[in-house]
Amino acid sequence: MLDKAGAAVLAERERIAARVRDELMAAGLPVVAPGLNPVLSQGVEVTVDPFDDDVGGVSVAWRSSPRLRSCVLRAVKLNLLDDPAFAHQRVVLEAMLPAITAILVSAGFTVRDSLNDHAPFTLEVLAGPGGSPSWGLREEEVAVSGWSGSSPGGSEP
Repeated sequence: MLDKAGAAVLAERERIAARVRDELMAAGLPVVAPGLNPVLSQGVEVTVDPFDDDVGGVSVAWRSSPRLRSCVLRAVKLNLLDDPAFAHQRVVLEAMLPAITAILVSAGFTVRDSLNDHAPFTLEVLAGPGGSPSWGLREEEVAVSGWSGSSPGGSEP
């Protein structure tokens, strides 16, 4: 049986996962809300593995539309290996994962293709950036007119 990762490791994974979601949303990609029913979800799915193993951590996958997934599942069920949905799904995944990787690397993340043989077309986020994101509010955007911000009470000395 696999051991669960410690509280500090899980907290760091959750921090990284939240930052990944934020960065990908800032780039304009739809992000699957954690806990959303898979039947309804599409877009970037970010998950946190609670276990302490070599393939654990933060994973990122692209979820095509429910309709495309339904067509692929139907083809699998009926053993229709030449169904165009298979080829199209592969092209979608092969296009989206490098794009997601480029966005995350630009934002300061360390990313690699998943080592998990049971999760093809998945990325692993090994580390995330610290500090403020590039899209974060700038000091001049939050400065109140007429206040220098030099004293804690909001009034100038």
